[in-house]
Amino acid sequence: MHLWHPRAGGWSPLTSDRYQWLEVDLGERTKITAVATQGRYGSSDWLSSYLLMFSDTGHNWKQYRQEDSIGSFPGNSNADSVVQYKLRQPAVARFLRLIPLDWNPNGRIGLRLETYGCPYSEYVMSLDGSSAGLVYRGSPESRQTSTEVISVEFKTQRNSGMLLHAEGQEGHGLSLELDRGKLLLPSTISPRLASLGSLLDDQHWHHVKMERRGFHLNLTVDKHTERVQIPADVGAAHSLSSHPPSVSKKNFHVCLENLLFRGLNLIGLAKNNDQHGNVTFSCAESVSVAVTFPGPRSFLQLPVVTASSPGGVSVGFQFRTWNKAGLLFTFDLPQQGGVVWLYLSDARLRLQIHKAGRALLELTAGSGLNDGQWHSVELTSRRGHLTVTVDKEEGGTATANPTFPVAIDSQIFFGGKWLIDDTKECRNPFNIFQGCMSHLTLNNLDVDLIRVQRKQLGNYSNVQIDMCGIIDRCSPSRCEHGGRCSQSWTVFHCNCSGSGYTGATCHSSVYEQSCEAYKHNGNTSGHFYVDVDGSGPIKPQLVYCNMTEDNTWMVIQHNNTETTRIRASPGVNQYSVHFHYPTEEEQLSAIISQSEHCQQELSYHCKKSQGSPFSWWFGGPGSGHPQTYWGGAQPGSQQCSCGLHGDCVDPQHYCNCDADRSQWTEDSGLLTHKASLPVRSLVLGDVHRPGSEAAYRVGPLSCRGDKNFWNAAFFDKETSYLHFPTFHGELSADISFMFKTTSSSGVFLENLGIKDFIRIELSSSTQVLFSFDVGNGPLEVHVNSSVPLNDNRWHRVRAERNVKEASLRLDHFPAATQEAPADGHFHLQLNSQLFIGGTASRQKGFRGCIRSLQLNGVTLDLEERAQITPGVRPGCPGHCSSYGSLCQNQGRCVERDNGFQCHCGPSAYTGVFCTTEVSASFKAGTSVSYTFKEPYELMRNNSALPSSIYSDMTLKGENVSLSFRTFQSPALLLYVSSYYREYLALLVRYKLDSSGDAEVLKSRVRGVANGQLHSVSIRRTAHAVSVQVPRTNTTHLTNYDCVCAGTTTGTSLSLGLCVCSDSEELDPDLSRLASLGFTGCLSVVHFNSISPLKAALLHPDTSPVVISGPLVQSNCGSSASANPYAAVNTHHLSGKTFSGNRNHPGFFLNTEDYYFAFFDMLKQKCCSFSRIGFFGSYVRQKRKKFLFEICSYTAKKACTKIRKVNLILG
Repeated sequence: MHLWHPRAGGWSPLTSDRYQWLEVDLGERTKITAVATQGRYGSSDWLSSYLLMFSDTGHNWKQYRQEDSIGSFPGNSNADSVVQYKLRQPAVARFLRLIPLDWNPNGRIGLRLETYGCPYSEYVMSLDGSSAGLVYRGSPESRQTSTEVISVEFKTQRNSGMLLHAEGQEGHGLSLELDRGKLLLPSTISPRLASLGSLLDDQHWHHVKMERRGFHLNLTVDKHTERVQIPADVGAAHSLSSHPPSVSKKNFHVCLENLLFRGLNLIGLAKNNDQHGNVTFSCAESVSVAVTFPGPRSFLQLPVVTASSPGGVSVGFQFRTWNKAGLLFTFDLPQQGGVVWLYLSDARLRLQIHKAGRALLELTAGSGLNDGQWHSVELTSRRGHLTVTVDKEEGGTATANPTFPVAIDSQIFFGGKWLIDDTKECRNPFNIFQGCMSHLTLNNLDVDLIRVQRKQLGNYSNVQIDMCGIIDRCSPSRCEHGGRCSQSWTVFHCNCSGSGYTGATCHSSVYEQSCEAYKHNGNTSGHFYVDVDGSGPIKPQLVYCNMTEDNTWMVIQHNNTETTRIRASPGVNQYSVHFHYPTEEEQLSAIISQSEHCQQELSYHCKKSQGSPFSWWFGGPGSGHPQTYWGGAQPGSQQCSCGLHGDCVDPQHYCNCDADRSQWTEDSGLLTHKASLPVRSLVLGDVHRPGSEAAYRVGPLSCRGDKNFWNAAFFDKETSYLHFPTFHGELSADISFMFKTTSSSGVFLENLGIKDFIRIELSSSTQVLFSFDVGNGPLEVHVNSSVPLNDNRWHRVRAERNVKEASLRLDHFPAATQEAPADGHFHLQLNSQLFIGGTASRQKGFRGCIRSLQLNGVTLDLEERAQITPGVRPGCPGHCSSYGSLCQNQGRCVERDNGFQCHCGPSAYTGVFCTTEVSASFKAGTSVSYTFKEPYELMRNNSALPSSIYSDMTLKGENVSLSFRTFQSPALLLYVSSYYREYLALLVRYKLDSSGDAEVLKSRVRGVANGQLHSVSIRRTAHAVSVQVPRTNTTHLTNYDCVCAGTTTGTSLSLGLCVCSDSEELDPDLSRLASLGFTGCLSVVHFNSISPLKAALLHPDTSPVVISGPLVQSNCGSSASANPYAAVNTHHLSGKTFSGNRNHPGFFLNTEDYYFAFFDMLKQKCCSFSRIGFFGSYVRQKRKKFLFEICSYTAKKACTKIRKVNLILG
């Protein structure tokens, strides 16, 4: 169709504004496929953008939208060129309306228009709910198939009612029912199988299709499809009816078009049949004119056509919106009597009457009015009685008896009213209303909105008349993974709480994809949620991560991992058991697939119970496949572990149980063939004979190694790259990877389309840039780092783009986000190859390593592609520079091909990061002795030892640290002796002989034998000793010859340390304490580079240790079990930080309560047998006395050469 005149040169209205339109009547409903525009001939008049509207009746227009949100179409850039736009979804309509949005600023609106389409065939019928409708019953001879298709087009103004009902031969069936504008699929067995669509009561045609395949059904409403499983009792449809009266609701009025069933157009058949009753074969629809308020400056101003009766008014209308708040209408009372405001607040209807800034009256009615449904409102005031009614009998009513007349002065504003304040600017005292209104009445007279549109009545601004432009942005929901969608008029929001996902659309998982990833975040063994496919459809699952020094295991339990015994039962020839795993099938398959190794223990204990061929097991995907090999053997071998190693109890058999012996024996081992895992069920056949007994055990499934986490490639040139198939992330895309480099820039990833693109790059040594274009122009998101990113350490990048926003995360820096345009393009359309490590132009390539690259939860196999690509090498070594800091307590980081390992050999700790305390419970008779090299071992093959050997055997000092917990006092914790009878001892409550030569320094150490965990650190050099206990000051002593330090304060408990004695025998007090033994806990004992307690517990056979009495390893030294006062508070005292618990008796609430003054040493060196006293201050507070005592001694010789050293614990 052409619309222009050679002389006029095209259409050009007298006024160029956005309230003009060009309407085309095609004569009949036509399938419109494209439109083309051109400027006015020989002029500077053309449109640069426009809207398209369609209608069947010339009223109730519907805007055509691209991608469900884009409303505008690109126009022309000159008057001569033709711009054609093909409609992605053809529109079926009789009327077309084009509304100009923008035009040449140096000209005016000018247009030549052409439309493209084809005839449309239709069979239409109208049902009013009172007739029997349409009923089709198939003949008994009709062929029943497992695949059936039912499709229909419908339109209605009612939001509830029965649409179709299909019934099978057994009486069971399916229905299509409209409920609050949504299409439900109930059955005679289940009340709701599916819910799809929204706002289906808009009096526009909607397409519905049901496609049944077996017990699965695809339900399509317009362009959106949902797949559901139907009950087995619902068979093939035998009859089809359109809303039978027995189940119809409220005289449901609906128009149906082209009802197709089994290839037949049932409306066409009924039309050709004379016995069609009261059915009307046309679509009779009432004309209802709506008005849309889309923006902040929308309003509709109407005069009061008929004068109100004295003191009376009546206003009625219907509205629908998603907003909780907004002004519905306002008017002034006569004679400056005040202002009436009717508005929404918190989705409730509120009426306020104000005068001179004072509220004269307030009413509230209704609730939940922002649900997108049509709601009716009536305000009436007669004879001093004011009533506000919402939804008539179904809603609520509020009444009042004002003492003043309520009437409209001269005009009423709907949707908004802009007031001029003191700043001469427009303001709206309430939130704007965004929504639709219809059926407006003033004083019981209908408002003719068509006259308003033609500017023959009232005034308006920024409204759309004769259409309701409401959009349900939550149908279909853009919230993924079960996120709950809510919306306003312009945007939607996703509530991701409880879903395990995050982001604007709940797209990205909050959990890691494997235990390996948790380990490299610094976590130790425990239960974790693992999301094996990241943002993919597989749900997170709870697993146990067993992180050992060597490997990281993902452990998945089932319903019975204990050894279970069975006995012969009369009449029972077989015993079968099934194992149920808490994870779903797709989760198990993904875990096994991405793991480097999986295993599961299978043990069969037997007594006169043969295995093969009477017993077998099922393993693998689904319900599993029968397997005849057993733990430790190979698939298909029909053997057990002993058969593989040749050590079965009977060499004639390949399994121990096959020997059929009357003594207990077993066949056990690990199943490691991943295709046969996990074990699903077990069948034991030889359990019915007298005397037959058996037991089985199927352990949990354990998998280690994450192939995806360590999949890496090294790019050694800026021109090198890897290419993969096109990335498909039209609506949502997340990209995550790790990189390390020494370069300051380079492109990590790029994928191009015709106009669209997506790219992630290192734009500088401190910035990562994420850029893309989906048709709205390039958009960039960047994150700046406070540290250089080209430090050859691993850095993590996570980028996400969805219909709401784009976000970029780098390491642990805060995420950067950019919102997407509310009504812009949102489909990302790419068509080229995906380039990794470079670009299609081979410029700005990346040099370095990229690892664990995932796009929408799918890992790209960089190593496989790198093996066949020049300039790129698979794998990337060097992980300790990034993860070495995880190895604590003197643990050493060791490189591995895939990752790293913390070597805890020199540490007193163990565990994956050398953070697990090695602790043991001691009893009175328990001791551990660690012996260093004897002198005679060095003398065996040497007649004379040079002085250097003695020098090497000399200890210049000691670093001793340990933790203990005990109620015993006094007690000997640690004793070190030398070949020359020099010793070091650590004691609890060691009271010095008061007659000895002692010097005293006072402090507040007390209460260590209280069952709580305490740590002690001792450091001795040739001329200084320091002792440190947490929550106390460090005690120092310098220039000593021999030192014995301890504490004693009345009834308080104390620590003691003695170093160096020239006595040939053990100190009598120490001998007495040693005889008492030690009862309690010792943990993380460290002496220089030796960890004697760890050696005794973990390596007793290869270490020079002697263990006496019961030594039990426990977790008594762990921080979790140490102090019942777990809460730690930090306070400041004299510029120093002290930590403690308020409930602890030694915790000081106020820095002014106690003070401690320490005197400097007066002399730096003490002479033989001389005395020097150092006295501190003490205070009394609540009759409690706190003292710190240091006693110093001098000896005849210095303790600098230690030959033989014995270290004894306990």
